[in-house]
Amino acid sequence: MLLPFDVEGPPVRVDLDSLVFSRGPFTIRGSGTFEEGRHLVNGPVGSGKSTLALLLAGLLHPGSDSVRRHGVSSVQLLLQFPEYHVTRPTVAEEVGSWGLAPEEVLARADLAGRADDDPFHLSRGELKRLTLICTLMRAPDLLLLDEPFSSLDCAAKRKVCRMIEERDAGITVIFSHERAVLPRVEALWEMEGGVLTSLGSVPGALPRWRYAPPYLRYALSEGARPENIRLTDAREALCRTRG
Repeated sequence: MLLPFDVEGPPVRVDLDSLVFSRGPFTIRGSGTFEEGRHLVNGPVGSGKSTLALLLAGLLHPGSDSVRRHGVSSVQLLLQFPEYHVTRPTVAEEVGSWGLAPEEVLARADLAGRADDDPFHLSRGELKRLTLICTLMRAPDLLLLDEPFSSLDCAAKRKVCRMIEERDAGITVIFSHERAVLPRVEALWEMEGGVLTSLGSVPGALPRWRYAPPYLRYALSEGARPENIRLTDAREALCRTRG
């Protein structure tokens, strides 16, 4: 089981109180509280996850006091497309614009020797690794990751999951339709047709998760009780069940 985060000072949270936000014919609706820990907002493409990320980041405004942040002094949003983050002509300068040391970031992003390259000469997967590492190393109070696993191979996805799990304070919200490689989380949410639904805390929420990965659905159908949402959690639960 995951242990609660150790928190210094008042806890941070984001409350959604009868949120209603329309963009053309599409409307986002939802209520609930994002508390300290890791949250997965899961749902199909086009369900409104990216719009919700922009609302939580304060880049879109619902026109009412339906999104309230408490104790949040820093917010970082990772956009789905890494090209949107590029502001400098070289990789090293791009890393420096985040206030980080290029050597450490490039080593962690497996981009050693690419400091003088134009960021747009990186592949999309390489650029995604770079922006992800920069985002995760900033350690904001509220971290919003919109489709962080897109354009990454399985090895890079697993590395990103480990870094997400290493966050020991603040709120992390992952908006993703990923169904293969996922980090451990404390809470699950679903989005469909613009409607956000809180499924509750993990592991109790797992049987209610309609978009659960196939490996979790199989484990649950066999009577296993995974402690979290990773493939290894499903395997361990099946091992316990089968003795």
